Amino acid sequence: SEDGTILSAAINGTVIMDETEILTVSTKWFSDKANESDVAVLDQFITEKVADGWEFVTYNYMATAMQIKGAFIITFRKQQ
Repeated sequence: SEDGTILSAAINGTVIMDETEILTVSTKWFSDKANESDVAVLDQFITEKVADGWEFVTYNYMATAMQIKGAFIITFRKQQ
């Protein structure tokens, strides 16, 4: 995608692509944790990628040093 980083590798003739996306979340005023609307956006994003043929691999929530904004780091995999 335009925002993601894609790495490709050939294993036994099969091309495997890993894509890592950064999905920023809403501004935090009192907590650096993801809220319900952030989780709903993450769920929708994963659903769209899976529908596009990507396999969900892992995700992690990353708060920023300022604790005002955070982001989900999400990795997908696809075989070609």
